[in-house]
Amino acid sequence: MSQTAAELGQHRIPWATQVLGIELHHEQAHGHPGSESALPAVSSISALIQPGLRRNPRRAHLLVSTVLGKHLPTDPRVVLAAGDHLGDLVHAALGERGAVVLGFAETATGLGHTVAARIGAYCYLHSTRRAAAAADTLTGFEEGHSHATSHLLQPVPAGIFVNDLPLVLVDDEISTGATAIDAVRALHAFAPRAHYVLAALVDMRTADDRAVFDTVAAELGATIDTVCLASGRTVLPEGLPKAVAALPEPELNPVAEQPGVFVRGMLPWPGSVPEGGRHGILSSDAAAFESALAEAAATVRGWLAADFAGRPVIVLGHEELMYLPLRIAVELAESGTPTRFQTTTRSPAYVLDEPGYPLRRGFRFHAPEPDPGQPRYLYNARWSPGFAGATGDVVAEPPAADFASVDIDARDVESFPGELDFGSGGPVLLVVIDSPADTPELVADGGLIDVLTASGADVLLAVLPDADPRQLHAGRSRVADLSESVVTSKAGRAVPLYGPEFGSYAAEEVGWLLKDLSDVDLEADVAERERKIQAGNAHYAESLPIEYQPDASYRMLFDEVLAASAERLALAVATVSELVVAERGDDIVLVSLARAGTPIGVLMRRWLRSRRPSLEVPHYAVSIVRDRGIDAVALDYLAEHHDPASVVFVDGWTGKGAITRELTEALDAYHAAGGARFDDELAVLADPGHCVRTYGTRDDFLIASACLNSTVSGLISRTVLNDTLIGPGDFHGAKYYRELVDVDVSGRLLDTVSGAFDAVCDQVAAEVAALRASDRTPTWAGWASVENVRAQYGIASVNFVKPGVGETTRVLLRRVPWRVLVREADAPEHAHIRMLAAARGVPVEVVADLAYSCMGLIKDVQQ
Repeated sequence: MSQTAAELGQHRIPWATQVLGIELHHEQAHGHPGSESALPAVSSISALIQPGLRRNPRRAHLLVSTVLGKHLPTDPRVVLAAGDHLGDLVHAALGERGAVVLGFAETATGLGHTVAARIGAYCYLHSTRRAAAAADTLTGFEEGHSHATSHLLQPVPAGIFVNDLPLVLVDDEISTGATAIDAVRALHAFAPRAHYVLAALVDMRTADDRAVFDTVAAELGATIDTVCLASGRTVLPEGLPKAVAALPEPELNPVAEQPGVFVRGMLPWPGSVPEGGRHGILSSDAAAFESALAEAAATVRGWLAADFAGRPVIVLGHEELMYLPLRIAVELAESGTPTRFQTTTRSPAYVLDEPGYPLRRGFRFHAPEPDPGQPRYLYNARWSPGFAGATGDVVAEPPAADFASVDIDARDVESFPGELDFGSGGPVLLVVIDSPADTPELVADGGLIDVLTASGADVLLAVLPDADPRQLHAGRSRVADLSESVVTSKAGRAVPLYGPEFGSYAAEEVGWLLKDLSDVDLEADVAERERKIQAGNAHYAESLPIEYQPDASYRMLFDEVLAASAERLALAVATVSELVVAERGDDIVLVSLARAGTPIGVLMRRWLRSRRPSLEVPHYAVSIVRDRGIDAVALDYLAEHHDPASVVFVDGWTGKGAITRELTEALDAYHAAGGARFDDELAVLADPGHCVRTYGTRDDFLIASACLNSTVSGLISRTVLNDTLIGPGDFHGAKYYRELVDVDVSGRLLDTVSGAFDAVCDQVAAEVAALRASDRTPTWAGWASVENVRAQYGIASVNFVKPGVGETTRVLLRRVPWRVLVREADAPEHAHIRMLAAARGVPVEVVADLAYSCMGLIKDVQQ
């Protein structure tokens, strides 16, 4: 059942409802229960928006958000929490797949950026109405009801936005959805996608409006989902535009007896770091953005301490420049400075100093950028008790002085009957603009600084150097255009492949430094392949085994194993991840050895980002081949784009240590040939062979990702090194088995293990401390054990002896097995091995003093 604001019981009827009959009906809240933030988990329509007015014959009403930080000075932590809540809903709609996020100018540029940061989007871009001469316009679309209609898209370079990833479109409200539909049509015609998600704080569409979305989705052959914090509907009285036109002329630009002071400063900001999403900001920019933000916020705190000590602050963003000023405001609030946040706007709204009306005070000023005849606006910009943002189903009625906000606990509000007395002065207005707006018009008569200081406010102007599109383009020239499945840069150099075009992992989870050989027939009969390899007529990396697909009972066993071992796996992932950070620092690049190392690399990245949301951890997968070494072209790429000292090589487990030795030898050879020096310390989930110093455990236990082939590894094959297919400038190759998507459990493995992170987090510190205090020197005990077994069973080569649960599983899945040795006949973690051995007619022999829990012996087909 819907209800009006008046029916919610705790609300005083808004002025626009009481006098003009505008009604906001609440229908459904879509909260995120359990998350702790400055915003309640569930909020009603009346807690999220208030009815305002504007003199526009097309649309005379205005929905004033209490959580956006546009018209109302709002606690910045509430603004950030609203975006985070919306991002959580977007994440639920997307699952673990990567996405591109588009925010609508001007009101949703900060909201869109918050959503993108929350979900770790590959790219965030917002539309703009300020065309940069140094950037090309990719495309655009129109907005029907807005005061300024044209939306331009200027990503730099275009390839960061043109791809097949799901597109999330973010706006502060959905009124009819017409703007979103126009945008989807225009963008789909330009770069078609299969999935769109429209995200807004509130959704006020009618049933007919919603039906249009279904029709358009069917027409485009795409899915269009919508998410919001709350949904409802707006009921407008007949003749509203005429009624608003008949209201008294608003009084703008108040003037005080004593003007305020004006102080100016230039914020530090690197030209190669995007300050927002106007030209796109990538997930790989996040770390640099956070670092630059910290320096900018520290600079602001210094200015305030020097010139306005002890004063509260209202941070004012400038039109589309919302996210960075918001984050500065959050930093100030978190450091103890009473802080509110809002921004200027291009949109004229009706100002009326009446109780229950949200826009109590207004400023009109000349546009600082060249835009003759088009003024800009700011509303309220004053500090009063009663409002700090949405607080659930109760919104306190502000006093007549202002509908603004207060940085005190809600319990103390009633002790302030009117304007707050801050002793040393009222709030400082911190105006944050970018350099294109730093013009003579900004400080001229009738400019923003002039009208604010005339009102008696003290103004601190912080000028932000905006990112140079040319620098961004140069720095991003290596970024893959994800619309291609095999991509090379303009210079002909190989660059990473990403899902979903290559592999089933999301684009942000891993970049594959591999060449796509999906269309090449590389599979050979297992027995024939084994004969050629053992005869020395072929190398195992020149072809691929036919992907063994286990039956339903084995797949069921995998599910049981995964469920039973998830916490053990999660603890090992967390332990090795924290050990890496403790000994290498957090400026790291994970490079997993494809393909067994890649699920572990993805999980390590997930753990690190779950505990350190601002930490950006690039992750690549590279090929290493026994007797052939690591992919030197991939090392070239890594050395070109990252500090080699930051690279951490990752694998799933150690057996006898052959790959560990191969890695050391290959990196030494690469350096000797003139390449960069990489650290050869290998980080693994499990080290039963005692071959490395960096591991999560040395137990020889079943790692679920070892149970299957490509269907648990992003649908990627083993890597291929074949001279007829891999040229001098190519990465090693691999195939993407798209045809196995119906049996792919790669995402299930990742989600199940990462879902156990919280359950094990309290154990991690002790595990890491114990490891760091222990002697982790490699003893290579596993290799000695393999040599003993080789001699005991008369095996020609140690390469035919595969120790440990993971390696034994591989023998049964992709080689010609001779027999399996186990330490215990009925060990639960060997159930899948016994099942595979029975299916292939391989004897299982119990060897009580075996150094590993099991070993797989490859058949010598030459005998």
